Amino acid sequence: MHLARFSRVFLAHLPTPLERLDRLSDALGGPEIWIKRDDCTGLSTGGNKTRKLEFLMAEALDEGADMVMTQGATQSNHARQTAAFAARLGLACHLLLEDRTGSEDPNYNRNGNVLLDHLHGATTEKRPGGLDMQAEMEAVAEKFRAEGRKVYVIPGGGSTPTGALGYVNCAFELLGQANDRGLVIDHIVTATGSAGTQAGLITGLKAINAGIPLTGIGVRAPKEKQEDMVFALAQATAEKLGCPGVVAREDVVADSSYVGPGYGIPREDTIEAIKMFAELEGILLDPVYSGKGAAGLIDYCRSGKFGKGERVVFLHTGGSAALFGYDSVLTGA
Repeated sequence: MHLARFSRVFLAHLPTPLERLDRLSDALGGPEIWIKRDDCTGLSTGGNKTRKLEFLMAEALDEGADMVMTQGATQSNHARQTAAFAARLGLACHLLLEDRTGSEDPNYNRNGNVLLDHLHGATTEKRPGGLDMQAEMEAVAEKFRAEGRKVYVIPGGGSTPTGALGYVNCAFELLGQANDRGLVIDHIVTATGSAGTQAGLITGLKAINAGIPLTGIGVRAPKEKQEDMVFALAQATAEKLGCPGVVAREDVVADSSYVGPGYGIPREDTIEAIKMFAELEGILLDPVYSGKGAAGLIDYCRSGKFGKGERVVFLHTGGSAALFGYDSVLTGA
């Protein structure tokens, strides 16, 4: 699969490390757990969106944009990474931040990713939860265009066929690392939300006939809706790559059992996962995505869904900056 055919801005720190988590594996007493460290992609504490933005920002530059716009929740990792990427490229950045949790905690609304958005020079607007955020962005973009700006609008999460190319490439990268060290991977697990990471991964895995099942642990939508979103984006990504039909509906598996009260609201198993990774491996998860993904991973190990001796790779999507907006939840204060 010749990804060099697509425009790309090479700013991510790649390849990201693939590491074995010995202490976590011992604590769970089941499979051998590995971690793909996409929290180490660089640019403002890193995260999975940086891979997507390499392709999305290249497209923006190709179109002559001088401003990028995107949207996400208040503590959006995608918004923060977009702001950092725009700063690096000298583009203006405007963000719409949706209140999906109803939190009035000052740290949640001003610290963590929000603080970093502003440090990178982005301007922000808030929106109440439940709006059509794509329509909100288009309306604001038209105002900027009327003022003479050339605006490139990125959908939430960067989850378009262009953005998903970043995770097609990640699938190739991961398989190359595994092959180079003789690592037979039995399962891959990652958090899934706006669908781009899971869609890109499954498209890449199927395109190279990897034979590795991928499970997305949902952070917001019900199972069927999440799987439908991922499948639709995987189909569009495969079309873009020139391998239509490579992903079948049964290849897309999401488990939304760990969402809890809602998006951005961690329950006890999320907090336990964050503490286990921090205390056993020195790795920081986040309360919105990677923490819920890890909660699913831990439960699958404990329940025997992943068997003793199997090798499981957890793809860490990053997001540790959000921890600083959740101090009261994590400490119980």
